[in-house]
Amino acid sequence: MINGSKLPLLLPGTRVGLLGGSFDPPHLGHLRLSQRAINSLGLNQLIWLVSPQNPLKAHQPADLQTRIKLCEALATNPKIKVSGFEAELPTPYAIDTIMYLKERFPDVDFVWIIGSDNLASLHKWRAWQDLVANVYIAVYPRQGSSLSGLSRAAQQLAPFRCARPGEIWGQSLPAWSELSGPRLNFASSDIRAAMPPSKT
Repeated sequence: MINGSKLPLLLPGTRVGLLGGSFDPPHLGHLRLSQRAINSLGLNQLIWLVSPQNPLKAHQPADLQTRIKLCEALATNPKIKVSGFEAELPTPYAIDTIMYLKERFPDVDFVWIIGSDNLASLHKWRAWQDLVANVYIAVYPRQGSSLSGLSRAAQQLAPFRCARPGEIWGQSLPAWSELSGPRLNFASSDIRAAMPPSKT
């Protein structure tokens, strides 16, 4: 088992945010977004799900253990937990992660936190309709994408949008909301691009 792959203790009746990504590398933008989500959604915990790979990206990230350690060093807020448990699952897809968590923690309320760019491509995700039928969604604005440019998935989800993030709790699924605030314009890919090439 990979160090850091275990899930944190999740108590019944709590509200838990799920922020998945490669975190390659993690940066202050992840922290700002996490704090925004914790405050706006009233979260008891937020889990950084450090993914082993992304089936929709050509670039494959650095070693999982390295990324987990970097995340743990950066995430000093006690409400933010880091886990690479998806590496232990048989598939890399979000729907499988959600169904696993719901089965293991049936009395926990989960919200999946995605960027507006992910909302635009949500229809490409495996079983995306099952995903939104099983977990709340919170969308944060990303530079270069907008909720006004509705994708097929966003069009279908439009009637289920809650005006305020905190209003999603207790709603029948699907239900989603936008995390208001400035667009995040600092990405891990920008950091990688600025890094000097490694010497071999």
